[in-house]
Amino acid sequence: MQLRIDDPLDPRLDDIRDLKHSDKEKNLVFAEGPLVAGRLVESRFPVRAVFGFGGRLESFMADYGEELSRRGIPVYEITRQIMGEVAGYDMHRGLLVSADKPEPLTVSEVLDGARTLVILEGVGDHENIGSIFRNAAGMGVDGVLFGAATADPLYRRSVRVSMGHVLRTPFAHLEGTPTTWQRSLAELHDDGWWLISLTPADDAVELKDAIQGHDKVAFLVGGEGPGLTPHAMRATDVRAKIPMAPGTDSLNVATSAAIAFYERMR
Repeated sequence: MQLRIDDPLDPRLDDIRDLKHSDKEKNLVFAEGPLVAGRLVESRFPVRAVFGFGGRLESFMADYGEELSRRGIPVYEITRQIMGEVAGYDMHRGLLVSADKPEPLTVSEVLDGARTLVILEGVGDHENIGSIFRNAAGMGVDGVLFGAATADPLYRRSVRVSMGHVLRTPFAHLEGTPTTWQRSLAELHDDGWWLISLTPADDAVELKDAIQGHDKVAFLVGGEGPGLTPHAMRATDVRAKIPMAPGTDSLNVATSAAIAFYERMR
């Protein structure tokens, strides 16, 4: 199934064509570089094709060639120049894999067997979303739920920054609009979850005290700048703050989430 392509107009390269400007419209998932590409192949996402050049492609095929052949997935060998011309930017990682998006998981599927979750509201930065997934995977968080107004976790930059963990960590979207999605949290309350809003508010309790003694914990984090909405915080059991040095007011949302994950794991 490994084929060489020397024509940048070859239609078999259409998955990665003008990727810099049109990956959202393609409704596909992309993994760049051997590590993330391997995690995509090992995931539940239906792989469409592999594109690569040089030693990165050779080593990837040594690890996954048999699996790709068994599944009938085409592998296209192209030059770095052609890959850059087609994708619209220099693909120095030497490897790119495309996949279809699978059926989304349900909230119940994410909750099943989980003990620690993170819930995002209004987080619009793809790098922050990718970082939250990477931090979650590194510190034992079982799943991610999305409230309203959050960016696509499967956007190419999010996948890359997450080091492919967005492809492995279960996630689902809660129903509702920016002013009604919080009603979906009732399902978690009914399932015995303790919901913690992360906020820098002076009257919030300290994070370690908010976590103590609870079996199933879900952290809520809000968008860059405004943080969680009052609607979201009212739907939780407690508001918790991370102790800060005098003269500072808040941390980046991915950093705050990472500290909460560590405190939970500790």
